[in-house]
Amino acid sequence: MEQTKKYKYWQWRTLIVLMIAYILYYFLRKNFSAALPAMQEELGITKLQLGIFITLNGIIYGLSRFVNGFIADRCSRRKLLAGGLILSAAVNFAIAFSPKLDGVFNLLDAEGKATMGLIYLIGSLWVVNGYIHGMGYPPCASLMAHWFRPSELATKQSIWNASHSIGAGVVIALCGWILSRFGMSAWNLCFAIPAAIAFVGAIVVFFTLRDTPSSVGLPEVEELDHKDGCAASSAEVQLKGEQYNHFLKRLVFKNPIIWILALSNFCIYVIRFTILEWGTSFLTQFKGFDIAISANIVASSELIGGVLGTLVAGWFTDKFMQNKAHRTCLLCTIGATLCFFLFWKTPQNAHWIISAVLICLSAFFVYGPQALLGVAASQQATKRACATANGILGIFGYAASTIAGIGFGYLADNFGWNSVFLVAVMFGILGCLVIATLWKAPADGYSKAAEVMEEIKTI
Repeated sequence: MEQTKKYKYWQWRTLIVLMIAYILYYFLRKNFSAALPAMQEELGITKLQLGIFITLNGIIYGLSRFVNGFIADRCSRRKLLAGGLILSAAVNFAIAFSPKLDGVFNLLDAEGKATMGLIYLIGSLWVVNGYIHGMGYPPCASLMAHWFRPSELATKQSIWNASHSIGAGVVIALCGWILSRFGMSAWNLCFAIPAAIAFVGAIVVFFTLRDTPSSVGLPEVEELDHKDGCAASSAEVQLKGEQYNHFLKRLVFKNPIIWILALSNFCIYVIRFTILEWGTSFLTQFKGFDIAISANIVASSELIGGVLGTLVAGWFTDKFMQNKAHRTCLLCTIGATLCFFLFWKTPQNAHWIISAVLICLSAFFVYGPQALLGVAASQQATKRACATANGILGIFGYAASTIAGIGFGYLADNFGWNSVFLVAVMFGILGCLVIATLWKAPADGYSKAAEVMEEIKTI
């Protein structure tokens, strides 16, 4: 009984600290989206230029998640997570104070607008920030798989995944208040204030997390529930060299389910990025809302729609879908595509509350697959290779920034927001068709992993 109590304490402690950590990561990531309209107005940067920043940041982030997935499966996840927060805070401070370097470099013109020098500086810093942020998700996914059984992972990881929405929602609301209170010229505070908060949080994360249950004298998760498909005795088997490469090849790189999940992730991220990266912009420019109202709508879509969507999707999966996360993902992708289509077609003169509700509903459904596609990848690759599998999903998900970033920036500048909404809806439909192919797939890959472990004995 005492061991059970201690295990629950450490599970909830790990979950809460991981949520705090990722909320802070989002403080240092989605502040850029909230500051976009102010940076356009104050610095004279175009949508296309801002879209290039978003695209490059997303591509580098996706590659970084893949690289750091390998690292997280092999080293201290606690150090990787905390170190990334500290580095990202430093980059955000640098962006906040970059115009102050005008006396050293020619960063502003006579009217105080950004020269190409400042654009390149901010863009380069944001690309670096993209790589650093790839140090966040892999250790979180790996820690969740190490601390929670497969039979409860969808529910628990969905609770953790609410940190995405909480972090994005709070920082967007914070930045909206800053810009409304101090004016568009205070855009730099949207970077400096979140950075200061995250720096303190990184210290807390470092001293409160532990990498595995065994590091605090507790059994590994396989020993708690043998029916999950992985024998307790295999928990202690250490795979090295060619053995581990064989395991990765079978469970990840040659596993068609992982690649289908990755393609689905690309499609749902197009819609997610459209709302999160451009939401404040298209609500002000396409719908004609005030900047404060627009920021609050996007913030509400994260804090209300995103959080509820994530929690409901995880609970629904474990309760009614026999832990088959991919089935819930299909239902959610259909809902997200439909709601975003209805938002697009809502008349311009309709009350702003209608648009707000539809954006929140879109986020509600988007965050189901946003959370559960990663859960499905963790289940299929098992805890031994879950960070690597999620790294592949990260590459595909953030490759979507090529569409939602530079692609949508170009479309909005040259063809208007209607063209952006049309393309986003088309990718939503494609996502539905792709994920539907996995309807009959198993809930996890632990049975397959047991077969692979037998093969490894001959290596």
